[in-house]
Amino acid sequence: MNTHQKMKAVGAHRYLPISNPESLIDLHLDKPKPTSRDLLVRVKAISVNPADVGVRQKHNYETESPKILGWDAAGIVEQVGPDCQLFQPGDKVFYAGSVSRPGSNSEFHLVDERIVGTMPKSLDFAAAAALPLTSITAWEGLFDRLGINLNANENKSILIIGAAGGVGSIAIQLAKLAGLTVIGTASRPESVQWVRSLGADFIINHNNPFQPQLNEVGIDTVDYIFCLNDTAQHLENMTEVIVPQGKICSIVPINKETWTGSFKMDLLFPKSVTFVWEFMFTRSMFHTKDMIKQHELLNTLADFIDDGKIKTTLTERLEPINAANLRLAHEKLETGQTIGKIVLENF
Repeated sequence: MNTHQKMKAVGAHRYLPISNPESLIDLHLDKPKPTSRDLLVRVKAISVNPADVGVRQKHNYETESPKILGWDAAGIVEQVGPDCQLFQPGDKVFYAGSVSRPGSNSEFHLVDERIVGTMPKSLDFAAAAALPLTSITAWEGLFDRLGINLNANENKSILIIGAAGGVGSIAIQLAKLAGLTVIGTASRPESVQWVRSLGADFIINHNNPFQPQLNEVGIDTVDYIFCLNDTAQHLENMTEVIVPQGKICSIVPINKETWTGSFKMDLLFPKSVTFVWEFMFTRSMFHTKDMIKQHELLNTLADFIDDGKIKTTLTERLEPINAANLRLAHEKLETGQTIGKIVLENF
């Protein structure tokens, strides 16, 4: 007799184009049990990210046990592992999870408490679920990788490439909070409007050369660049406009399958530019000693939200959480034209 309790989930057994109904399927799986510092969270809302699409599109998997995607969730702590110190059953939480574990597209989900934050009191589950992955990426990119101080940035500027997406939508707000002049890139009227509404000081089009557009608004060089779009494609433009001894952070690795040119990193050499990568799963993948920083930054973010300093980037809600709605969300993400975040709520 099977004594395991079952839960709903959405997953994939093998790579298929998103138009195929088998690409993401509804499942019933055993409900997991928390050990060590894990929380068992009853998931109330999830959001989708390019990471979901990227993992789903890896052509080299075909698995007996389904691959569960999803790296953004908000919910209620159901149970805590024996070594937990930060949360108790009943706490409302939000988090992005770890890419090396099953994702959050399931009714119950295990996550290490050190990468979980207390949910903002002023938001519902869906609005909170829109935030973790993009906020952690933006926060780490700006403050850990680029080394920007949260204060004292008078006369300093940042160029955010791909500013209308999930990470850009938070990065604009955090950069403004830090006192930077923010130049965002956007190419369509609706994305330009969104970027402006979040507080960008200037907007340029990333499909055209950067330097003349910056000169038009009286800017010669920028102190920082946060690249949230095709790194290889934008490298020459970035090299032209970065200040000597400036810093560039990118979250987009070079795709050798689609990039046919040579990636000339030595273009940055004459200006002694610092180039850094940001990958928000590094801390959870490698269990770094400072893993708890993600717990701390999510809690700070929640305070910023409750104080009205940052707003959620939720732009679309879908209900319920099931394979059909997740396929729809993935399809929208694959266009590369989504603004803000798509969230699914309630199983």
